[in-house]
Amino acid sequence: MKFKMLALATASLMAVAVPAAAQPGKPVYGDWGYNSAAMDQSVKPGDDFWAYVNGTWDKKTEIAADRASAGPFVTLSDQAEKDVRQIVEQLANDPNRDHLGQQIGDYYASYMDQAAIEAAGLAPLKPYLGEIDSAKSRAQLLSLFVKPGFASPVDVSIIPDFKNSERYTAIAGQATLGMPSREYYLDDSAKMKAHRAAYRDYIVTIEKLAGLPGGEAAADRIIALETALSKAQWPAAERRDIDKIYNPMTPAELSKLAPQFSWTSTLAEAGLGSAKSVIVTEPSAVAGAGKILASTPLSTWKEWLAFRFVSDHASYLPKAIDDARFGFYSKELSGVQQQRDRWKRGVSAVNGALGEGVGEIYVKTHYPAESERQMTELIDNLRAAYRDRITNNSWMDDATRKAAIEKLAAFEPRIGHPIKYIDYSSMKVVKGDPLGNAMRAGEFDWNLELSRFPKPVDRTLWGMYPQTINAYYNPLANQITFPAAILQPPFFDPNADAAANYGAIGAVIGHEMGHGFDDEGRKFDPKGNLRDWWSADAAKLYSQRTDKLVKQYDAFSPFPGVNLNGKLTLGENLGDLSGVEAAYAAYKMYTAKHGEPPAIDGLTGDQRFFIAYAQAWQGKDRENAERQQILTDPHSPDKYRVNGIVRNVDAWYKAFNVQPGDKLYLPPEQRVHIW
Repeated sequence: MKFKMLALATASLMAVAVPAAAQPGKPVYGDWGYNSAAMDQSVKPGDDFWAYVNGTWDKKTEIAADRASAGPFVTLSDQAEKDVRQIVEQLANDPNRDHLGQQIGDYYASYMDQAAIEAAGLAPLKPYLGEIDSAKSRAQLLSLFVKPGFASPVDVSIIPDFKNSERYTAIAGQATLGMPSREYYLDDSAKMKAHRAAYRDYIVTIEKLAGLPGGEAAADRIIALETALSKAQWPAAERRDIDKIYNPMTPAELSKLAPQFSWTSTLAEAGLGSAKSVIVTEPSAVAGAGKILASTPLSTWKEWLAFRFVSDHASYLPKAIDDARFGFYSKELSGVQQQRDRWKRGVSAVNGALGEGVGEIYVKTHYPAESERQMTELIDNLRAAYRDRITNNSWMDDATRKAAIEKLAAFEPRIGHPIKYIDYSSMKVVKGDPLGNAMRAGEFDWNLELSRFPKPVDRTLWGMYPQTINAYYNPLANQITFPAAILQPPFFDPNADAAANYGAIGAVIGHEMGHGFDDEGRKFDPKGNLRDWWSADAAKLYSQRTDKLVKQYDAFSPFPGVNLNGKLTLGENLGDLSGVEAAYAAYKMYTAKHGEPPAIDGLTGDQRFFIAYAQAWQGKDRENAERQQILTDPHSPDKYRVNGIVRNVDAWYKAFNVQPGDKLYLPPEQRVHIW
């Protein structure tokens, strides 16, 4: 089984070309935190607010050849890469580095030594492919499934128990296959047929380059195997139903569901022999995978494992293999035209293996204390705004309202970086062994998970690194987390107008807090336990409102014949909507205390608030990448994270004089208000 953490509700944000550093006391963007040159004032705000704010930027901006998208997220990620590059290259050449510095420096240097990788050829693969080749029974096959670094038709990991968030539990569910989702195997559209043909060519190429036997016939068998597995798997939207995916089973019950996996011995071999129960997230998919395990010849499973091992580790192998992977996964599936520079991928590799070690160094030089102080104030204001909106909403009964306020009060914000970092001292990094380093990093991660398994849940752990441009809410701990790297313009600028910061980072904070009350998060209590604290009437009224938002997003059609999936994106859309409304309410609290600000550039404070929100989602994607996002990602494309939200916010109508007849106009009774 492949070991993988389950993400219940995380938020990805996205991104603008960052100008040169601002003068002291001046915002990075314009006079108040926004680059007015991005705006297209020929567009009526009520017709397409995203284009009104970002239209000129959209027309002038080209997506970099090595990227699938452009915008503030990408630009900040590029800068974070440069910052981390400086750290790792210095450590790679520092004779006086400490042990962590040696690990980081040697991991990066080994990845970057392409001449040595070419000279080694296929030799580094031999021990791993030899393990696959030597499997003579299904028991030996199962042993490979539980080894970190090898593919499996079922994922197994360790997370806090949904209903007892103070203890860890094992969890099992459907695995990610060679293509992004089941639709890539089952959809009969011309685009998907073309992707499948390209995937077959890719498998054949990998087989040939890696010296694997079987050729085209093996490729056909591998695709047939993955197609069968995809038919048993659940669609992405169904996997968001927290009640459906919480199915705790004893090992004996799991063995009845899918006996082919020999769960008692398999769990023991994985280090989980003491597990009293396993949460099964997609029971029918696990049962289906078991049947396919039994009905598929051992030789085909070995072909699949060998192909997947080479493909999944292509970045550590000779250039021809690495380029082949890029050609399929980046160029074919996402439309990216050029392989990223080796150093950029090296930074990503080091972050993946030793990310908190890198982050500990990053924070010392790239995270000012003033950012933390202002963020704390913003979060306090957002919490007050949510409390006010929950207290005064018209549809909640008193008991449910009281429980919601208790959950809000228990929110734990984490800003910048962990209070303690992962100790990597036991991870062995060997200079000149990039593939071995990657495998040992995977083994270290799994052993770290196992070391925590018998102990109470450690609430200090982080799910992102400080150098990550993102933020997230963890419903199992009721925590909101904002890494240091995202606390930069255009999301947050200590020198910007308050309206800009409340509209940008304020809405991001509000988004993450809103996840605590979205369609998934609302089912968890203040301690992070899955528990129904809603009255039947309040739950019914909540669902009536969220159903309206689902229908609104179902109607958006980015491409002819392709609509958004309102059910799949509901949680993120709710986060966006509640985040904007709470951030606006917090901004009004700010102006009540400090006074209504004057107009700047002819724009009122309210207008600047909404413009800053739209600027934060100033992004564009390659068509294939956006199509993949629509099928697999719970986040809506950037344009709809703006237009689909503001049309539900009453204050936006007043700020921009939006009237009936404007394309985004919704009558008041059709607007969705949750909090």
